[in-house]
Amino acid sequence: MVAVAHPAAAHVGLDILRRGGSAVDAAIAMQMVLTLVEPESSGIGGGGFLLHYAAADHRTESYDGREKAPAAASSDMFLGADGQPRAYSDVMPGGLSVGVPGVLRMLELAHHEHGRLPWKELFQPAIRLAEEGFPISPRLAEKIAGDEILATQPSTRAYFFDQAGTPLAAGELLRNPALAKTLRAIAEGGPDAFYKGAIAGDIVRAVNEARPTRGTMTEADLADYTAEKRPVPCLNYRETRVCSMGPPSSGGVAVLQILGLLERFDLPSLPPDGIEATHLIAEASRLAFADRERYVGDPDFAPVPVERLLAPEYLASRSAEINPTKSMGEARPGRPADSALLGQLPAAGMLPEPLSTSHMAIVDRDGNAVSFTTTIEGAFGAHVMVDGFLLNNELTDFAFAPASRGRPAANRVEGSKRPRSSMAPTLVFERGSGNLRAVLGSPGGANIIGYVTQALIGLIDWRRDPYAAIAAPHTLNRNGPTILEEARGLEGLAAQLKARGHKVKVQELDSGANVILLRDGQLIGASDPRRQGIALGN
Repeated sequence: MVAVAHPAAAHVGLDILRRGGSAVDAAIAMQMVLTLVEPESSGIGGGGFLLHYAAADHRTESYDGREKAPAAASSDMFLGADGQPRAYSDVMPGGLSVGVPGVLRMLELAHHEHGRLPWKELFQPAIRLAEEGFPISPRLAEKIAGDEILATQPSTRAYFFDQAGTPLAAGELLRNPALAKTLRAIAEGGPDAFYKGAIAGDIVRAVNEARPTRGTMTEADLADYTAEKRPVPCLNYRETRVCSMGPPSSGGVAVLQILGLLERFDLPSLPPDGIEATHLIAEASRLAFADRERYVGDPDFAPVPVERLLAPEYLASRSAEINPTKSMGEARPGRPADSALLGQLPAAGMLPEPLSTSHMAIVDRDGNAVSFTTTIEGAFGAHVMVDGFLLNNELTDFAFAPASRGRPAANRVEGSKRPRSSMAPTLVFERGSGNLRAVLGSPGGANIIGYVTQALIGLIDWRRDPYAAIAAPHTLNRNGPTILEEARGLEGLAAQLKARGHKVKVQELDSGANVILLRDGQLIGASDPRRQGIALGN
């Protein structure tokens, strides 16, 4: 089974599985198709995180394909002449925000260890689709029409608009011969064809000559990029063991913290989406986000105390701060580490995160699974297109201010560093047997943490089916106001939260979760109704 953000990718992924391909094979083929049909969300010009479960030996591994800052990047690159952080809208478009793409090197590493079909074969469906064309989806058409920057950049204007300057409409056939050529080169030459040679030169020129901002990327930055395997953080919750992605993503650690903080409360007995459960989840989320801001960055640059953040005694002490009937307001970070480590990892102020990205869940015929969150950061990334694909704006995930309260920020910009992420690809196992129970994740910027947590609680505590777990109205908290999804009948809940001391904000919450549940020998898949995804399987 596959569950992914676009039907074209789902059909390709399922075909790969039917031909005997592995879960990783399907992920690679679907990523190439998403680069074409969902360019606003992910692609080979971006990065991602992938969790893999090998059924034969019950082994879970995580792969880090997060983008890196160019070696010449500096901690003050997002400051204005007055020494203050510049506006996100000023630094997002153009070359300054572009990180060295990582997704192809990550997929190469995963394929080397878990692929079955030849690398070259996995690119053929996307190449054919790019050459023959695909009908623009209503979602993509809406994104094109609603983006004010696309028409101002020559490379994106030429692709997403007609000769009269009108945005391409839903149903129009869009071909991308430039991407077909790029994918053919990578299929034949492997990722080296991307990270070295002509394509690398094109990327560097596009980044460093972009408008309105220029970058500092070099061909050496691309050639030197390596994907990494990272430790997999896991936590026991109820009768399950939940595993997710560790640093440089903060998402997995935060999700696991929230679950650990809620362990002492009897959520299964509370009405789903009622005031009592919503309040508890929001308060636990405050505490997790406070720790996220304080401690999590690139572990290659500063230690991240993951084990201490997830230690039962620490979570118990933090959970004791939750009042079941009154909001704590803004939470302060805890102290899971010694004072020396605290001095090395000061807070990084929270920045706005665009709600883009994509997620796929896959289970192959042997029970191997992939949970893969992939992104170019904001919608259409940096709005710089080269050789048929868009480049990311991932560097805006760094802290714009290099210091906070007189201390260097853990998530400050540094050369060759990975910015902190919120992505949380997740696997759920039965405690005792170790059997796989669920594969899930979501796009959504910093809101990913809330989306994934809510889905997990729906599946584990309230025994919801996969669709109900991800389609339920969203409520979340990022250590600020409690955010309610608009137009979902939550007006009464808003009043009850305010009575408990919450500040409440109502807004659109554009999640895009995909989930596969394994139950009684069946695979039950679902895709978030807020987007255009689909689950397909045998």
